[in-house]
Amino acid sequence: MSEPMLHCEALCRVYADGDRRVTVLQDVELSLAAGEKIAVVGASGSGKSTLLNLLGALDHPTRGRVLMRGCDLATLDERALCELRNRRLGFVYQFHHLLPEFDALENVGMPLLIGGEPRTRAWQRAREMLQRVGMGHRLDHRPAQLSGGERQRVAIARALVASPDCVLMDEPTGNLDPQSAAQVLALIDALGQEQASFVVVTHDPAIAAHMHRTLELRDGGLREIR
Repeated sequence: MSEPMLHCEALCRVYADGDRRVTVLQDVELSLAAGEKIAVVGASGSGKSTLLNLLGALDHPTRGRVLMRGCDLATLDERALCELRNRRLGFVYQFHHLLPEFDALENVGMPLLIGGEPRTRAWQRAREMLQRVGMGHRLDHRPAQLSGGERQRVAIARALVASPDCVLMDEPTGNLDPQSAAQVLALIDALGQEQASFVVVTHDPAIAAHMHRTLELRDGGLREIR
């Protein structure tokens, strides 16, 4: 059996709330194969975004560990973690988090520039990815000039531009009208790279139905329901 793309063991996250300790995640186990797409569902406040933050090396577990292609993220220093987030992980959020002072081309090319790509190559890759998501006619438009669905398509292009190993999505259709949400779903289907894995936190049954597996986060634990 090939090594998982992403794997977590006995993952726990406990927060301090005054004198109380609040356990959000308790002994979570998850293995994600290369090219696999999974949905994570659960009630608001169940810890779905916390789980994504741990998988994406944006937060540290209280106990347990997260491994990416066998590498324990806890063994990496901050510089190595930044490089991993830049080159091997893609992030899409409910709110697009595009930089308002930059146009679509610059927003999508930014991760490549940060990763050391020459500017000409970065703009070329950004242009190609924006064309793939149907935004080739909006290259010079800033976020304020784009609709909600268009902004989310730019955000997806930014997440995929560096050909990451794994893409983490947090409610990618949560703020979109049904037509725009359907377009984003079609993009996830069309742009899912053969060896890229997807973890999608969602309340949208249509999104969950398109994933290979659906897991529910409840009472701090993760269980497969489909």
